[in-house]
Amino acid sequence: MTAKPGPETLVRRDERYRGRIVALSVDTVRLQDGQAAVREVVHHPGGVAIVAVDAGGAVWLVRQYRHAAGALLWEIPAGTREPGEAPEATARRELAEETGQVACSWDALGAVYLAPGYSSELLHLYRATGLGPAGGSHPDADELLEARAFSRPELAALHAAGELRDAKTVAGLALAGLLAGSADAPGGGPEPAG
Repeated sequence: MTAKPGPETLVRRDERYRGRIVALSVDTVRLQDGQAAVREVVHHPGGVAIVAVDAGGAVWLVRQYRHAAGALLWEIPAGTREPGEAPEATARRELAEETGQVACSWDALGAVYLAPGYSSELLHLYRATGLGPAGGSHPDADELLEARAFSRPELAALHAAGELRDAKTVAGLALAGLLAGSADAPGGGPEPAG
């Protein structure tokens, strides 16, 4: 018989690295059955990602080189929360910085752990509408990115071509009903039984 999963008790934490955004620890934990186990954890302050949709239904994406992936990726605008910053405030800041847009309406789409097997990062997802110019964007000095709005057919073509490979982007677009096959997308949802 397998024991039911439950909370693990932290016995010891050895911080191995602390950087500008993340820290890495090797944690010794006690399982519910009394056994000890080791967990490697990337500690992250959390972030936001924004599905920004203009009046014509086009979705803003940013393209940047991601060193860890070794690729240029199209992504929804996103960023890391500052200490004490509310998720929606981070979302408003990041949308303006990365796309030069502000939004009149903000809807929370939910929050997801990006990689709970080894990371504490919790990402809050928003849909932003009623877009207009922010009066200039101010990207981070260490980011070079391209921002543009994609029509729904262009977005569908990017997805079909396998060009949307970023998890937060796929999750955000699916939660907003903007990917073919998602339940809220026009023509989306499961095929009828027949």
